[in-house]
Amino acid sequence: MTPLLALHGFTGSPRSWDFLPSRKALPRVVPALVGHSGSDASSEVRSFEDEVDRLASLTPECGVHVVGYSLGARLALGLALRYPTRVTRLTLLSCHPGLHTPAERAARRASDAAWCDILLRRGVPAFVDAWQAQSMWDSQAQLPGAVRQQRQSERLSHTAQGLARSLRVTGLGEMPDYAARLAEIRVPVTLLAGAFDAKFSALAAHMAERLQQAALEIVAGAGHDLLLERPELITEVIRRGNPT
Repeated sequence: MTPLLALHGFTGSPRSWDFLPSRKALPRVVPALVGHSGSDASSEVRSFEDEVDRLASLTPECGVHVVGYSLGARLALGLALRYPTRVTRLTLLSCHPGLHTPAERAARRASDAAWCDILLRRGVPAFVDAWQAQSMWDSQAQLPGAVRQQRQSERLSHTAQGLARSLRVTGLGEMPDYAARLAEIRVPVTLLAGAFDAKFSALAAHMAERLQQAALEIVAGAGHDLLLERPELITEVIRRGNPT
């Protein structure tokens, strides 16, 4: 079975993947990303592609199936493009391929700077309250309170300085524009997005048109955080891509 490299989203953690089968049934590496609690990223990780390089160092030369959610999906794209021999398959959940123009990049950096200001002036609890109030999480109202509390607990486990570092190093405004390079990816790619997440559903459809081997699935009744809202589906998709 091909090993799995599972990459969580911004404010998530390796615990985001606890729903997966046992490590014996599904061997995997589940790192904490730069800026997140438990990460071993050194101070030398100063750019998006520095973090891609660090993650590549965790993968065997024989290759891995990389599955990433949101921030993790963006880093997974970087791995496939920078280290093509180390990636045998991609599963991308709620993925953005990168911003196209300097104006878009500047606007995103300004937005992320505002989030950093909340983190560093008001602290993690205030930041989490503001972050969770965004409309992109509205679909989670249907979930049991204990499930929503699980994700909130993950978010509160980080430090203000760490999350600010994540935004400054791996925020969307710092990511290279990989959209024009998607045709270079020669391995199978599964793209998933929630039907309630119109922006990322459109991005996934656009990416599918440019990739050489793409399977697209728009998940009914779900929003952005597919790990939280549809863990059983994600497990099934990963198993289909990792036959025994």
